[in-house]
Amino acid sequence: MTDMHEPNEARLRELLRQARPSPLLPPRFQESVWRRIERGEYAPGPVAPLAWLDALAGRLLRPRLALAGAAALLVLGGVLGAAQGTTEARQAARAAYLSAVAPNTIR
Repeated sequence: MTDMHEPNEARLRELLRQARPSPLLPPRFQESVWRRIERGEYAPGPVAPLAWLDALAGRLLRPRLALAGAAALLVLGGVLGAAQGTTEARQAARAAYLSAVAPNTIR
């Protein structure tokens, strides 16, 4: 039974090979690829000093993480603002106390 299928399979393989012709590569394609590799054209370039920041921004700006990133930035801004406000309030309270205790000697 396998003898009957072998000629049909060979014809089928040939038809499939003809249906999907492989594109012709330009002359000396392989040589030019190896030449580029040897010259280092595909080597990674120097890393920018703030490349990590670009990578982080790229990840945060993806649609599925954009809302979470915006919420995290708002929370971070609120915490930093509260810390700055607390520092300024302490300085203002110290200045008010010093002006109340010794108004003329410090000015």
